[in-house]
Amino acid sequence: MFPPASNAGSSDGRSPRSTRAAEPIDRRAGSVRIHWANEAAAGTVSSPEAMNMLTTLRPENDHEKPGARWSPIYHGLRDAIVSHRLAPGTKLPEDELASIYSVSRTVIRAALQALSHDGLVRLEPNRGAFVAQPSPKEAREVFDARALIEPKVAALAAGIAKPDDVRLLRSHLEKEHDALHAGRDSDAIMLSAMFHVGIAEIADQAILTGFVRDLVSHSSLIIALYWRRRETTCESHAHHALVDAIEAGDADKAAHLMTEHLLDLLSGLDLDHVERKRENLAEILR
Repeated sequence: MFPPASNAGSSDGRSPRSTRAAEPIDRRAGSVRIHWANEAAAGTVSSPEAMNMLTTLRPENDHEKPGARWSPIYHGLRDAIVSHRLAPGTKLPEDELASIYSVSRTVIRAALQALSHDGLVRLEPNRGAFVAQPSPKEAREVFDARALIEPKVAALAAGIAKPDDVRLLRSHLEKEHDALHAGRDSDAIMLSAMFHVGIAEIADQAILTGFVRDLVSHSSLIIALYWRRRETTCESHAHHALVDAIEAGDADKAAHLMTEHLLDLLSGLDLDHVERKRENLAEILR
């Protein structure tokens, strides 16, 4: 049950946020690496483009990943899962995938392990790999937990957000919009999750940020597997309204909008109907 948004604003006005840099998040198998930090305040940012940014996105270079040979397989399977071409619960036999991609089973195994690390694939001893299939109960529990935490986080962010924070969020929304309208669904889901973590970083609450990071990771998988309308990845107007409230310093409105946004995300999921059919992996992945 989603609780009503609470008033988490400060009656003392905005307070300065610590300039302490956060630990970077290294998505080892992903196409982007996320760095949440305020390096500019510490004078450690070398380029003007990166100044005053909480979030820096940059492509990973192949030489940074020892298992670069599995990267195309990872991305091919990830995109097929997120785009619903591979249904939840689909078995992913190593030998069949090795034949499709013309690589060894060792390379396939590395890609599947990376997908398991991201939560997109479930590895079962003596049974093999399957597309992950979170239960409806788990999905609702994840969104219930987000509804308990994220309205408070949004209110805290509204109380201390700086102009540079707001500019960064708006720039990030442009990337979300571009990915969604270009049909890059997996990128749109990842960017949406990063937006929510970014708000938590602005709130400067390390413990809450950790909770948000874990929860959006789980819910990103749930959204990827169960969305029934494309804009479920996070409707742009909801994120824009949140940024407006944060910019205005309106803690009550930010909390309320976050609660409504999470309710809308949950309502956009089809948790009751999962199509069951034998997938022809070669047709889907080639």
